[in-house]
Amino acid sequence: MSATYAVLFSILIPLIGAVLIGLTGKRPNLREAVTIVTSVLLFLTVLQVLSAFQAGETIEIELVTLFSGLSIAFHVEPLSMVFAMVASGLWVITSVYAIGYMRGNQEKYQTRFYACFAIALAAAMGIAFSANLLTLFIFYEVLSLSTYPLVAHKGDQKARSGARTYLTILMGTSIVFMLPAIVWVYAAAGTLDFVPGGVLAGRMDTAAATILLLLFVFGVAKAAVMPFHRWLPAAMVAPTPVSALLHAVAVVKAGVFTVTKVALYTFGPEFLAEVPVRDFVIFMAGFTVVAASVVALMQTNLKRLLAYSTVAQLSYVVIAALVLVPFSKIGAALHIAAHALGKITLFFTAGAIYTASKKAELPQLHGIGKRMPWTMAAFTIGALSMIGVPPTAGFVSKWYIFGGSFELGNYYVVIVLMLSTVLNAAYFLPIIFNAWFGREQGENPVQHGEAPWNMVLALSLTAAMTVLFFFFNGPLIDLEYQLAGGGQ
Repeated sequence: MSATYAVLFSILIPLIGAVLIGLTGKRPNLREAVTIVTSVLLFLTVLQVLSAFQAGETIEIELVTLFSGLSIAFHVEPLSMVFAMVASGLWVITSVYAIGYMRGNQEKYQTRFYACFAIALAAAMGIAFSANLLTLFIFYEVLSLSTYPLVAHKGDQKARSGARTYLTILMGTSIVFMLPAIVWVYAAAGTLDFVPGGVLAGRMDTAAATILLLLFVFGVAKAAVMPFHRWLPAAMVAPTPVSALLHAVAVVKAGVFTVTKVALYTFGPEFLAEVPVRDFVIFMAGFTVVAASVVALMQTNLKRLLAYSTVAQLSYVVIAALVLVPFSKIGAALHIAAHALGKITLFFTAGAIYTASKKAELPQLHGIGKRMPWTMAAFTIGALSMIGVPPTAGFVSKWYIFGGSFELGNYYVVIVLMLSTVLNAAYFLPIIFNAWFGREQGENPVQHGEAPWNMVLALSLTAAMTVLFFFFNGPLIDLEYQLAGGGQ
C-alpha cells in the first residue's frame, strides 16, 4: 500500500471499525476485539505514512475540487505526523484501558461508546492530514459532533448539561468565529492551502490580519484559551476514557494543532511577526496559563483539577507557536506529544482510583499509594512531567519553549512559564506526598487494591513512555527541525 493510500486508510480504518463495532454490539468480547484490532491497524498505517515521509516522499492527495484553490485534500508535513502518531498510538492504549474501565464500572451504552470513539479518531486523522483550512474545518466539526455522545454518555441531567455546554461552546465558536475567518482567508488569498511561509503576506494589511488572528484564536475553542475554556471542565462528567480522549488523544490536541497550523502555514512566521495583536494573544495565552493554574490549585476534585491543568498546559503550545523562533516551534510540537503522554497517564490513574475505590476527592486519596502502588507511581510520573521535572517528557518540551522565549527576549513568557511551574508543583506535590505518606481517612477505610489489570497495564505503559520520551526524543526533534525551518 502506497503512503498516499495509507493517508486515506488512516481515516477509513476507524470508520470501518465503528461500523463493525455496531454490528458486534451484542457480543462484547468480539466488539472489544474489533476495537483493539482497529486501533492497532490504524497505528500501523500511520507508521507506514511516517516511514514514507522520513524517506523523503511527498505525500498528498486531492479528493474533490470545488473551486479554484478550494478542495478537500490531504498532505503530510512534520506537525501532522506528530499529531497523527500521538492520536493513533494512544488510541491503542486507551482501548485497552477502556475495556477495564467500562466493565469495571458496569457502564451502559458500551457499543455506542466504542463506535463514537472510533469515529472521533477518524476525525482526528482527517484533521492531522488536512492540506487546507476547508478540509480541517470539516473534520474539526465531525470531531465535535462525534464526541458529544461520549460526554453525555451517562445520560443523567448532569451529563446532558455538561454535554450541551461542551457542544455549544465548541460549535458556536467555530461557526461564529472560525468559519468567517476561513472565508476571509479565501477572499484575500484565493486559496485555503497550508503553505510554508503562509498565504497572506502581501494580500492583507496588518490591521485586517489583527482581526483575523483573533477570529482564529477564539474560534478554535478546542485550544481552550480563556474565555472559551469552560467546555473542558463541563466535559468532566464523561467517563475517564472519554476524558483521556478529550485531554490527550484527540480533542484538545486538535485545538492547539489548528492554532499552530494557522500561525505557521496560513499567516506565516514573517507576516505574523508584523501583526500587532500577536503580542496581545500571547498575553491572553499567558493569562490563561496562570489563571487556570490558580483555579486548579483551588480544586478538591481530582478530575476537575486535571481539567484546569489541561487548560493551562494547552496555552503553552499557543504561546510557543506565536513566539515564532525555531526553538519555540519545536517546543510547540514537542509539547503536543509530551502533554499527551503525561496527561493521559494522570487521567488513567484518576479512573483507576475511582474504579477500585470510588474515590474522586483529593482528601480521600491520603494513603492510597499503599493500596495502589502501581497507580500512584504512574500518577507521580505524570505529575512530575506536568511540572517539568527531569527525566520526564514535560521537561524536554518546556526546555525548548523556554529556549525560544530567551532567544526572542520575551521575558513575559519566561515569567509565565516559571510561575506556572511553581503553581503546578503547588497543586501536584501535595497530592503525591499525601498519597504516599498520608493516613487514610475514616475508622474503617474501604478495603481495595489495584484496578483491573488492563487499566493498570495501560497506565503503566503511558507512565513508562513519559520517562522514555526524555531519553529517546531524537527522532521526533529531528522531524520537527523541518518544521522550524519551514520546510516540508
